[in-house]
Amino acid sequence: MRRTPAPAHSRRLFAAALLVASVLAPVVASPATAEHRTAERVTTDPGTSSHRYHEEDCPPDGFGPELTARLDKAIEDVRKQAGIPGVVAGLWMPGKGSYVRATGVADKATGKPMTTDVFVRIGSETKTFTVTALLKLVDDGKIRLDDPISAYIHGVPNGDRITLRHLAEMRSGLFPYTDDPDFQHDLLSDPQRTFTPHEVLAYGYKHPNTFAPGTQFQYSNSNLILLGLVIEKVSGHRLVDFVEKRVLRPADLRHTLFPKGDEFPEPHPRGYTNQTLSGAVVDSTDWNPSWAWAAGAMISDLHDLRRWAKIVATGTLLSPKTQAERLKMLPTGHPGTGYGLGIFESGGWIGHNGSIPGYETVTVYLPSQKATLVLMLNTDIESQGQEPSSLLARAITRIVTPNNVYDRPVPPPDVAGPDHE
Repeated sequence: MRRTPAPAHSRRLFAAALLVASVLAPVVASPATAEHRTAERVTTDPGTSSHRYHEEDCPPDGFGPELTARLDKAIEDVRKQAGIPGVVAGLWMPGKGSYVRATGVADKATGKPMTTDVFVRIGSETKTFTVTALLKLVDDGKIRLDDPISAYIHGVPNGDRITLRHLAEMRSGLFPYTDDPDFQHDLLSDPQRTFTPHEVLAYGYKHPNTFAPGTQFQYSNSNLILLGLVIEKVSGHRLVDFVEKRVLRPADLRHTLFPKGDEFPEPHPRGYTNQTLSGAVVDSTDWNPSWAWAAGAMISDLHDLRRWAKIVATGTLLSPKTQAERLKMLPTGHPGTGYGLGIFESGGWIGHNGSIPGYETVTVYLPSQKATLVLMLNTDIESQGQEPSSLLARAITRIVTPNNVYDRPVPPPDVAGPDHE
């Protein structure tokens, strides 16, 4: 029996719950930048679904026929059972092998196969870029993590007690604007609408704060919108420009960008969601992601996400002291998962996932084995109450890193032990 639309909206599109993800408003790379990056891409034969478009993305030393076959089957089983149109999966484990595959379709209407060279909307993975930009300002001595948000942005409820650290670690207590029914209605009534950061924050400000700062964990896109505004105010630059100069260029991420509106570099798969007023499944490829801005509007590809996984987890763009602050994982209420500053750890894997109507991603790094996992899907529709990207990541890591399973499911109450809630 299908869930009613309202609960689905509040839990997924807008709550962007941990191990799900979501995002906010307009700013960002000019069309010229997007076109320039598209032109830089390495071209490949579009007729293959698992081709290499960059040598290092799919080195010749695979996992061998037996393990490859197990991964192929696991991914295809989850894809079919969860009704996922198309999947791109990349797994790299130094000394053991690599695995890069695309399966399913990029377009349900035409049957065009999914390929490994596509751009996708990365949803809440945007948070790792925004918080990295914030931490660059910390390293510059321009801000301190324990500064109150009121020192930079006026009008934030309880802003004199909420710090930048509280915002980055999802412990501010600010009501998530994406949980507001009026916001949900306004966005889904006109998915092409452009929202500004202050407009989306206003939806959240209508509600009282949910708890005292620092006392609990609550995933909230409101936090990241505020951090984006702090970056703009302190740097004197648009967020898109600051991220481009201080994060994307140093990381050599040539295929990652903030869209200015609904533009979407080619090639990209069509995206499918049921986050609609009626609950019907629609093509959301060209929806305007401005509402997600610093929390989830960015676009990337397999090659860049592979590079970014290690960079963000190991902190190569930051000072060791600042990276150590970032990786102080605090409890989330989800067993086996902690959240730091715009980054999580799940089963030992460090990184983030993303979910925005029509697309889901996972980009994580396992330090103990120097392994990288990247997943890109063209749907965010849940299967039996679970995110499709989490189902895939769990199935893959059960095979290749059984001692480090991503997003291990919560045990039922009768076997959970005394700490289970």
